[in-house]
Amino acid sequence: MLLNHKAAIDFIFTHPKTFQTINIPKIEHLHQIITRNLSVTSNIRKTLIGITGTKYQPIDNQFQIEDALRQACHLINSLKDTFTKSLLAILLLSYIQPFEDGNKRASRILGNAVLLANNCFPIPLRSVDENLYKQATLLFYEQNNLELFKSIFIEQCHFSVENYFRL
Repeated sequence: MLLNHKAAIDFIFTHPKTFQTINIPKIEHLHQIITRNLSVTSNIRKTLIGITGTKYQPIDNQFQIEDALRQACHLINSLKDTFTKSLLAILLLSYIQPFEDGNKRASRILGNAVLLANNCFPIPLRSVDENLYKQATLLFYEQNNLELFKSIFIEQCHFSVENYFRL
């Protein structure tokens, strides 16, 4: 899993302009990298999945999933602010849950790919308390409230600048 994560990061760093706009094939490609050799189907899922710790149930129809992804890509591509694009890429891909596994990992890589494509620094999200991250994600899933996740995202942007990009 760690080697796949490294491979995905290497890919977005060596092909940053690829993600100036996003689409389903680009998302699928990132997902394939992040789940390589993990016995995870790489296509849009055709079955129902559950998410531990929540009553939220992602859509389960392959055609609805593809439509939701297209709409998410259209929304993200229509935005001007790079940080908003990245935040929504992370949240919407994670919310739609288009794959049987690896959705949150792929969404975080996609969010950073969007940042890099627009000449911004990536954010690691590794210093975030795991329980707080889960709480923020579940709050978005269950109530469509992005405030807690947004504050974590902004905090991580500051953390990244302070710790990795200070001149």
